[in-house]
Amino acid sequence: MTLRSVTIYTDGACLGNPGPGGYGAILVYGNRRKELSGGFRMTTNNRMEIMAAIVALEALKQRCRVTLYSDSQYLVNAMRDGWALRWRENNWRRNKREKALNPDLWERLLQAVATCEVDFRWIRGHAGHPENERCDQLAMAAANGIDLAVDRGYESNQRG
Repeated sequence: MTLRSVTIYTDGACLGNPGPGGYGAILVYGNRRKELSGGFRMTTNNRMEIMAAIVALEALKQRCRVTLYSDSQYLVNAMRDGWALRWRENNWRRNKREKALNPDLWERLLQAVATCEVDFRWIRGHAGHPENERCDQLAMAAANGIDLAVDRGYESNQRG
């Protein structure tokens, strides 16, 4: 069976870091296009970059071949170069001294990519790429929204 080829563009945004944040994603399959976005009352930019990829991949209804474009080197390098897998194998530690950040989202993303063939690619942000610019607009609009959701993974780690 031939897998469908889907192109995904993602971006995250934060008003302050940390602060209110949002993500935007565009899924393209043939002549079909779907836009996704959401926002959180208190989060970080990196969390929103990861969340954009998660939400986009979780929206797929079947196994696909995916090319995912992001302007986040953190996201692309962690997935393409296997950092996130190593962090998980090391009990969410970057090394003997440092904990990996955002393990809740990395775990969810690793589960999402397990259902597809995903090629992560970096593109320069704010460089005029139409889909990247649109994702940024979606993310910023979500971050500026009202009644934003709680990013439990972020907020629960800030208490204590």
